[in-house]
Amino acid sequence: MRPDDSLPAALPAALPDALSEVLPDDLLERIRGRAAGYDRDNAFFHEDLEELAAAGYLKIFVPAADGGLGLGLAAAAQLQRRLATAAPATALAINMHLVWTGVAHVLAARGDASLDFVLKEAAQGEIFAFGNSEAGNDSVLFDSRTTAAPDSGGGYAFTGRKIFTSLSPAWTRLGIFGKDTSAGDGEGQLVHGFITRDTPGYEILADWDTLGMRASQSNTTVLDGAVVPAERIFRKLPVGPNADPLIFAIFACFETLLAAVYTGIGERALTLGVEAVKGRTSFKNGGRSYAQDPDIRWKVADAAMAMDALYPQLSGVAADVDALAEHGGQWFPKLVGLKVRATETARTVVDLAIRVSGGSSYFRGSELERLYRDVLAGMFHPSDDESAHNTVANAWLGPLETA
Repeated sequence: MRPDDSLPAALPAALPDALSEVLPDDLLERIRGRAAGYDRDNAFFHEDLEELAAAGYLKIFVPAADGGLGLGLAAAAQLQRRLATAAPATALAINMHLVWTGVAHVLAARGDASLDFVLKEAAQGEIFAFGNSEAGNDSVLFDSRTTAAPDSGGGYAFTGRKIFTSLSPAWTRLGIFGKDTSAGDGEGQLVHGFITRDTPGYEILADWDTLGMRASQSNTTVLDGAVVPAERIFRKLPVGPNADPLIFAIFACFETLLAAVYTGIGERALTLGVEAVKGRTSFKNGGRSYAQDPDIRWKVADAAMAMDALYPQLSGVAADVDALAEHGGQWFPKLVGLKVRATETARTVVDLAIRVSGGSSYFRGSELERLYRDVLAGMFHPSDDESAHNTVANAWLGPLETA
């Protein structure tokens, strides 16, 4: 939703015309109109996906020469923020496709063509999803509980359990990784590849019945010897933190686009809060608008100031990725810091919006009630609060001393 002159100055300017054409007002309003039903029915956003694909939205990072939009991370973040103001769960799930295509774009911009095939397949209509998250694996990308057993042809058979696999009903390409312990170096290596929808040896569980972000249908994926052939294996990395460009590209795209979605949630909550305050009247104050209540005005101001600090941080980090900025050891603190600020700020702003909107926002079917549930998912995405603070502390203070 584009802010108009009646809304606080803290809201960002409207998107440039070129980006608005990708996600026009009428499409956005149709998506907004379906969001409550998807949430109520715990249903996947099939209609949203069909319309977004037809509009070329899934080809944001695909080069224009291949029929895509040829955009970078800064533009993608603006579009995802805008989409999330209408349907957070739709935007969150679309993120997973955009992360993989974004990773391919970021790598290509740095001279690494290893995932160019992702952009070519996205140009042909393939839909990518992430199958990396594992219950109990707080090492995230630096270790895996999934096994990757090599075969004689250079491929690998993956066995393990992946959680939060967004786009489960629709993906045609699933990125997975697992650990090969046969290398003989004691630690093993982490093997990354893609399976296709028709690959044997996996099962999607119908277990996504959650508090919020319901339309994302981020079901568990069970891998039982799913084979990735040699030509679909695109990285083998040592266990533990490392400086491979793939790790930077995944963090850069995942954290930035995640932050964009939660920034959109905060933006929408602020808009709804302002509308509610202007529409409510106080009986004890002679029917005056709550917009004239100093305590309510303070809360709205708090929310606006919080959002006002978030917009430039999101834009700046995304633009720096596009510009190949050199932040050295500060890159990961910037990325995880953005994620934490966006998710925590959005949660605070949704809470403030509910406080100023009155009891009607507590009822099922209220958009703020849905945003309240959706925004809570932010605390579960990597990097979590503890990991992010550890990353930032290490960058500024050095690692903890060992005994």
